[in-house]
Amino acid sequence: MNGPDRLDTSRLAQWWITIDRTMLAVVLLLLCVGGVLLFAAGPATAARLGISNSFHFSIRQFIFLVPALVAIFGVSMLSPLSARRLGSFMLIGAFVMMLFVLLFAPEINGSRRWIPIGGFSLQPSEMFKPGFVIVAAWMLAEGKRDPTFPGVQIAMGLYLAGVSLLVMQPDYGQAALLTAVWMVMFFIAGWSTVWLIGLGGLAAGIMTFGYFFSPHLARRINGFFDPTSEDNYQVNKAVQAISEGGLTGTPMSRATVKMQLPDAHSDFIFAVAGEQYGFFFCLFIIALFLVLVMRAFSRAAASTSVFVQCAASGLGAMIGLQAFVNMGVSLRALPAKGMTLPFISYGGSSLLMTALTVGLLLALTRRTTTARRRRDVMP
Repeated sequence: MNGPDRLDTSRLAQWWITIDRTMLAVVLLLLCVGGVLLFAAGPATAARLGISNSFHFSIRQFIFLVPALVAIFGVSMLSPLSARRLGSFMLIGAFVMMLFVLLFAPEINGSRRWIPIGGFSLQPSEMFKPGFVIVAAWMLAEGKRDPTFPGVQIAMGLYLAGVSLLVMQPDYGQAALLTAVWMVMFFIAGWSTVWLIGLGGLAAGIMTFGYFFSPHLARRINGFFDPTSEDNYQVNKAVQAISEGGLTGTPMSRATVKMQLPDAHSDFIFAVAGEQYGFFFCLFIIALFLVLVMRAFSRAAASTSVFVQCAASGLGAMIGLQAFVNMGVSLRALPAKGMTLPFISYGGSSLLMTALTVGLLLALTRRTTTARRRRDVMP
């Protein structure tokens, strides 16, 4: 038999029957791609930083991979109701930590985004995004169910509070990503296009404000239009790496551009994929993200729950847009944003938060069976 007996109603069997195995397989493939690319990029970064162990970054990432896999499989077993509760806890915790960051965290490269914990750093905004998607979807769904309930207003208040905290860090890239995801959810929920136009205008206003009052953002945007700018050093090297990789990549002994990329293991790991393994491998990575996003939207569309439709679409859009931005920066198609490539870039907290995000997505997109329907009663 190829799978668990469909008459078996145990928790694990029900999970296997209802899980989107295509989406799960894509996630596992992306994690494998991340391992391969860190194996290629890590030694160069370690050598540049004077770290004796060439595989320092690969080992550290593997340590975080274990709890990440536990999070993916564990969270994917939750019911929509339990997923909603988890998202609420994540949102509250992220709000508290984002306030802490602004008040007490050290300033790094002109911004306050990280909380140092032991040997690694936690970025609260990574936890805020999936938590916001879940709670905002809940509020939008409640507003649809009961027109007297101020669901849209509450969700909008959460969005404005989150964007305000991100802008104060400042982190305009994450603020723009959150705005785009929020607009996708609004559209999926079927609310008036007037709200969408207003959101678009608000986003444009925030970016305009940032350009004139944030030297950091102005430098990024100006540098995008001036390829010779010193701020474009890594972007130019990333484009060079992808170009030299050709269709099938460069042998490891001749792949030297990655040695000149300070963030080859993190923000510019897509460039390492291009140089080391070539254009076709880059297309493979893009295809994996496309399949993941398409499955998220197709499973969301198949649901009869407005909450699931909005939440699954929002989570899928969040992963897809972040990947799009990261790869776009490496191709010099977008200004530098400082976003990691989900599942692939080095970073323990980023990997764990992405694992929680996709775990929630898998939980919400599971097929409904009679046994599951009895447990997962949504208001």
